[in-house]
Amino acid sequence: MLDPEHAPRPTMVMWDEQFLKYKFSDWHPMHPSRLELTYRLSDELKVLDEQNVKIQAPEIAEDAVIGTVHDQSYIDQVRRVSEDPTLVAEEFGLGTEDDPVFAGMHEAAGRIVGGSVIAAEAIMDLDVVRAVNFAGGMHHAAKSKASGFCIYNDAAAAIHQMLEKGAKRVVYIDVDAHHGDGTESIFWDDERVLTISLHESGLSLFPGTGFANEIGGKNAEGSAVNVALPAMTGDSGWMRAFHAIVPQLVRAFKPEIIVSQHGCDAHRDDDMSNLKLSVDAQRQAALDISQLADEHCEGRWLATGGGGYNATAVVPRTWTHLTAIVAGKPMPLRTYVPETFRRYVLERYGRAMPYLMGDDAQLWWRNWEVGYDPADPVDRTIIATRKEVFPFFGLDPWFD
Repeated sequence: MLDPEHAPRPTMVMWDEQFLKYKFSDWHPMHPSRLELTYRLSDELKVLDEQNVKIQAPEIAEDAVIGTVHDQSYIDQVRRVSEDPTLVAEEFGLGTEDDPVFAGMHEAAGRIVGGSVIAAEAIMDLDVVRAVNFAGGMHHAAKSKASGFCIYNDAAAAIHQMLEKGAKRVVYIDVDAHHGDGTESIFWDDERVLTISLHESGLSLFPGTGFANEIGGKNAEGSAVNVALPAMTGDSGWMRAFHAIVPQLVRAFKPEIIVSQHGCDAHRDDDMSNLKLSVDAQRQAALDISQLADEHCEGRWLATGGGGYNATAVVPRTWTHLTAIVAGKPMPLRTYVPETFRRYVLERYGRAMPYLMGDDAQLWWRNWEVGYDPADPVDRTIIATRKEVFPFFGLDPWFD
């Protein structure tokens, strides 16, 4: 048995330049430069040099693995358009503005699935305690349809593999600005999986779902948790919501492993949402999930990427922090971004990088225990979610 208290946690980082083939077009927001720059910055800051860190190249998942969470008819359509990009299948979400077809789509998306599933197997087999696949987190992909830049749902496939290998309870925590609708729908009727999504309200952001009363299927009520935050929510409100809901539910659910999705499009400099978070808050969320894994899952944690469309200034810093935290070596927010990296970004992409790994934000939030303000829209969101799901776990919506 691995002993994370007396040795650095064995950690797997999924990486191969083949990940960069997941590319819709040169101008599509989901551009592979996000991944290239994350790996480069992690490397330059020596995050990947830690003795407990193993870099693992992914394999393309077989249809049988992808088929654990997707219909074969859908997989067949992805293969068809992948082999002939002149075709479309809009009834499957393929060939739309969000998900245009590209050559090799099946293989590129399947490799992301392979990465998260290999990581899941390594954790379940006790080869590692933690893993990160920042190319993953394709949370909009549903059982039979592509959506929101996502073709195959790697996190769902990883969770399914964990259940197949004996996990009794898995918590999925999604902090992307957009509702984790695909992952939620795949496990809608599965009481073994608690999906928690904190996102901008569907009243103002795609996909228009994820409200407090969406709580899971008839035989799994309470297994879906949605925190639909109002537009313009910043660090303090977001962190207040997280700490008023997530730790309590994780503690009550008693998971054996945590899978998380760390889309960083909630950042104030990302054009794809109306939330106003800092890198500092997104780093803190990763630290908090790390602590939850330590407290309830003997450290077991699989982290994935997700959305994030400020590909130079935001994504590399946020996911480098994530990778460092997963590896057990968090770095200070005032760490300097290496000059060589800043110069590379300027010369390659024509963008100036921040000097520091943080945004120098005032990261403070008001704990729920000190009371709530019914006139505050964030507090109304928190109350709505707690009222819907806390009773299923024997928790008091007002005080726990």
